[in-house]
Amino acid sequence: MSRPRVSVLIPSYNHARFLPATLQSVFDQTFTDYEVVVVDDGSTDGSVELLRCYGERIRLFTQPNRGTYPTLNRCIAESRGRYLAILNSDDLWAPTKLEKQVALLDTQPQVGLVHTDGRFIDAEGKMLSGNPLGFEWPRTPSGNIIEALVRCNKIIASSVMVRRECFDRLGGFREDLFGSGDWEMWFRIALEYDIAFIDEPLTFYRVHGANASFQHRRVYEDDVRVREQTIHANEARLWQRATSRHAMRLALAHSYACLGTEYALLGDRRRACRAYWQSLRLYPLRLKSLLRLALTLLPIRPPL
Repeated sequence: MSRPRVSVLIPSYNHARFLPATLQSVFDQTFTDYEVVVVDDGSTDGSVELLRCYGERIRLFTQPNRGTYPTLNRCIAESRGRYLAILNSDDLWAPTKLEKQVALLDTQPQVGLVHTDGRFIDAEGKMLSGNPLGFEWPRTPSGNIIEALVRCNKIIASSVMVRRECFDRLGGFREDLFGSGDWEMWFRIALEYDIAFIDEPLTFYRVHGANASFQHRRVYEDDVRVREQTIHANEARLWQRATSRHAMRLALAHSYACLGTEYALLGDRRRACRAYWQSLRLYPLRLKSLLRLALTLLPIRPPL
């Protein structure tokens, strides 16, 4: 059996309502040398029965519920393609997405990951205006974007196509993370490869009440782990990878400030203060860090 050029990786969990449209957006691709690898993560809503109806059009695997990143790693392990494209089981693609990403990776060997512009849609598939998740669709330049990923996650998972060699070299997603494992993975890739961006709305992210991004405390805890254990643990490597020392200094100051705010939101004032001090050490003129440090140092008033 010949290996496909692209493996479409679909981690499935309780999205039976959305799966037919998600899969149809794959079947409608103008690029056709692909396989569809679906790993169902213990769904209880009839997703597996629905998926079995697709027969040989997909390669279906099932497992007890383990979470997003163990499921993505299982998708990678079961896949055979040279390029891997992630599609969450409630999102959609425009018909030319795979074609344009494959063409870019074929001609730019220094690029490890390519992502696309996109739009937010509601449960019925209608375009949403504004910023329904509190942020604009992440956009980046193409090239070395390490400073951007020090600041925050700038890449939507369903928009990416990644070379298999990135996972072979760097390992898979961290399975102890809840919602920030994609950011942590993209950061590790960006330390070694360029990142490309296709400035066309080729990905559609569905916003509904069950999105993991709405579970705020777990996201804060994840972000703390990523910043401390991956970003700031690699500062020596970051200075080597920096596009400019000034840009990296500002990015690290921003990251420490975010870390301080996340610790404050989690109720750890001591670590919050320490992170704000680190931010100010890197960039003493960062007034937001100074203000937040002052607020963190204020005594907590007892409730009336």
